Amino acid sequence: MLIINIKQLIGVREKTHLLRGAEMADLPLLENAFLKIEGEEIVNYGLMQALDLSNETDEIYDAKGAFVLPTWCDSHTHIVYAGSRENEFIDKIKGVSYAEIAKKGGGILNSATRIAETSESELLEQAWQRLEAIKNLGTGAIEIKSGYGLSVSGELKMLRVIQQIKEKSPLLIKSTFLAAHTYPQSFKENHQGYIRQIIDEMLPIVASEKLADYIDVFCEEGFFSVAETEQILEAGYKYGLKPKIHANQLNLSGGVQVGVKHQAITVDHLETISQTEIDCLANSKTIGTLLPSAAFFLRMQYPPARQMLGANIALALASDFNPGSSPSGNIPFLIALSCIQMKMLPEEAINAATINGAYAMEVAEQVGSVTKGKLANLIFTKPISSLAYLPYSFGENLIDKVMIKGRFQ
Repeated sequence: MLIINIKQLIGVREKTHLLRGAEMADLPLLENAFLKIEGEEIVNYGLMQALDLSNETDEIYDAKGAFVLPTWCDSHTHIVYAGSRENEFIDKIKGVSYAEIAKKGGGILNSATRIAETSESELLEQAWQRLEAIKNLGTGAIEIKSGYGLSVSGELKMLRVIQQIKEKSPLLIKSTFLAAHTYPQSFKENHQGYIRQIIDEMLPIVASEKLADYIDVFCEEGFFSVAETEQILEAGYKYGLKPKIHANQLNLSGGVQVGVKHQAITVDHLETISQTEIDCLANSKTIGTLLPSAAFFLRMQYPPARQMLGANIALALASDFNPGSSPSGNIPFLIALSCIQMKMLPEEAINAATINGAYAMEVAEQVGSVTKGKLANLIFTKPISSLAYLPYSFGENLIDKVMIKGRFQ
């Protein structure tokens, strides 16, 4: 397929690397461009004025002035869950805190109860509907976490659903084992008992069935301490699971430091962060993944993105799509939120949600930019005046078509 009359072809890179600091404001593009696809891959691109259509034998698709950019790489989601939690949404409006809801058996524990009551087939159907919805909003690669099972059977049920999604969907999908999301009620006063269950009972099956790419821990006050986090990460290493960390959402928890120490691919959240954590991240290869829609939904402070960029940190953006603190996988809205509330430039936000998001899932060899040899995972916009119009017009769906592996969806 030859795509012609692209107003702007965005994210064009001959070679890619993880972007840091000031680099994130650089978003290469071609004006009035064409793009050629063979099978699932991008094979060529260039300016329309250099294209000779007289000898063209490929199927031609006229983009009619659309902007074309790489699909989003959403590197932190929890889309396998049962039902919804709008009652807790009302509690939050009334002033009940996230921690108070958790203490009453709400939050993650609420979702764990529902997972136990829901069949694997029903979980798959619910997750599939969410995946299809976000695909239509431009997501082409996604990481999905477990963490609402909180038991051997529940966690394995979630991971097996993710495995089925991997096999069924054309999207690139990574799976993360997050049994260390909170402590189930039966282990509330026996933390080591639950940790031993994770290490001795869950991890061997997760590894033998190859159900996860990563291991994650919610390192937070009232959840998993730094020492407990290290114990779980070290067990995961033995099974080849690379670490990711839920870090510093509610407190200065030590999550950033433990993540950097253990060479985590990413530390995610970072709503609560000091200069100590910023300096720690700046001197590491670990990516800081910001989840501003969770801060938006919980009415929390936003991560200081400008301060992090000034410290030369590599940032990714992800949706944290989950039933309790971010019930949305809408990356275009997330990009607008990042620009409006964290003062990221549109170019920085798009890079964070594409190429750096791809690095946060270790799929940058396949997606995240318009590069020869990468998958033709592309977003085609409706008519817009400029790239900045995407986050500026935050309430409007400006995506016309989505292409995954060279096929319009």
